[in-house]
Amino acid sequence: MTPLMKPTCLVILLLLACTPASIARAQDADAGEKLFERCVACHTVEQGGANRVGPNLWGVFGSAAGQRDTGFAASDALKKSGVVWTDETMSAYLERPRAFVPGTRMLFAGMKRADQRDDLIAYLKSVTR
Repeated sequence: MTPLMKPTCLVILLLLACTPASIARAQDADAGEKLFERCVACHTVEQGGANRVGPNLWGVFGSAAGQRDTGFAASDALKKSGVVWTDETMSAYLERPRAFVPGTRMLFAGMKRADQRDDLIAYLKSVTR
């Protein structure tokens, strides 16, 4: 390695180490669509779609949790949470719903893998705007 390559390699390694995993890895909406198959028993994503056990998710990003006019009766815990749905808050909720919003009625136990949450979020964003 030449003397010039050592600092360059070090800078690259430092940048990679400091980059959040969600940024370092491209989200895959196609993989997220497959993951959403776990959710279809409770949720729809079409504009004007029906609520099921859970609310229709059209337009969820950027909205206040439990506040959209979908006709779904969200839990008081969700309504009072103050959560606004962003990539970060959705990921935290999907990881452990009952820990993120104690008192939520969402029965889903959670999705441990951040890469899967990122993919699911990419899919949801691709179909709900």
